[in-house]
Amino acid sequence: MTNATINPGATIGVLGSGQLGRMFAIAARRMGYRVHTFSPSSDTPTGQVADVEIEASYDDLEAVRDFAQAVSVVTFEFENVPSATVETAAQFTFVRPAGSVLHTTQNRLREKTFLSDHGFPVTPFKAIHSLAELRSTLAEFGYPAILKTAGFGYDGKGQSRVKSPDDLEEIWRPYAEQEMILEAFVDFECELSVVAARGLDGAFTHWGAIENTHRNHILDVSIAPAALPPEISREAVEITRAVLDQLDVVGVLCVEFFLTRGGKLLINELAPRPHNSGHLTFDACVTSQFEQQLRAVCGMPLGSTELLRPAAMANLLGDLWEKGEPNWAAACAFPDVKLHLYGKMAAKPGRKMGHLTAMAETANEAAHLVRAAREALCAPVD
Repeated sequence: MTNATINPGATIGVLGSGQLGRMFAIAARRMGYRVHTFSPSSDTPTGQVADVEIEASYDDLEAVRDFAQAVSVVTFEFENVPSATVETAAQFTFVRPAGSVLHTTQNRLREKTFLSDHGFPVTPFKAIHSLAELRSTLAEFGYPAILKTAGFGYDGKGQSRVKSPDDLEEIWRPYAEQEMILEAFVDFECELSVVAARGLDGAFTHWGAIENTHRNHILDVSIAPAALPPEISREAVEITRAVLDQLDVVGVLCVEFFLTRGGKLLINELAPRPHNSGHLTFDACVTSQFEQQLRAVCGMPLGSTELLRPAAMANLLGDLWEKGEPNWAAACAFPDVKLHLYGKMAAKPGRKMGHLTAMAETANEAAHLVRAAREALCAPVD
């Protein structure tokens, strides 16, 4: 295989089939590419807009071989893909970002160790293998602290806050057989992210610092540009670039940060794919994170990431359906708000069903507007 540019008309393979793959497929088809998606499900958000949807287990390596041989490059829309799946695909086609990036970032302990070993600022952490080790580390870190599974966690899954010694045995019990990591609690001023892309030639682009608020460990609202001192924004971008370079990323990666009350940036997590906080780029930027992922993995020049107007994004969770179908017309009555729904069949509490993006003259105005539009979804339907 050579590193020649993969031109429009070629077929792109996506491992995973959720909303990130859906928006990637929309961007790819707009540029004239075909898209095949591979996951254990059918009638998925990605499959509904892809050219081909393959329903198979990630452990079905024969199906993975067939999938890889039918595409020009494979990329990801989520990171919890088994290593054997990635290694098998890589025997037949390009995999971008590489399996080594996925291996590092799909496990919190490997990720934190990598970042710490390379001098990046991270929250204090330690591997935990027993209740006794948890007790001794808490004596060092203090209370509260955050106990997390090392692998397969997102949106608050697989983590618990340890508030006092009285909590230990009850909290530890469900995790006793798993690889765990304990992280010191961070008293932060705000949470922010930098979504960035790196091309095959090492070219780097980013969408600046985005300010995030969470509810029940799930991203609630993202605002761009973040209301931060310029030096903090620059530092966040510089750290992000160094992370992508060190990992040799080809594609899109998001670095999630805490900004402490003392003004220090600490890396919380990495996501080696487009990120929820970057959804606003679909409407508000010259080049979205999804188009940029496509350009990067195809070896194409990267596009401009200019923010056309300040913007804010609000997640739409399944909770909005508890009293019936949301009032879509009421939200769409806001002319500067865009509605994105992911085509998921069942609305469940906490499940990401879609998002709204608002654009305005200032970031604060955009944040107010997107919250108002989301509130309007709960208005009675005439």
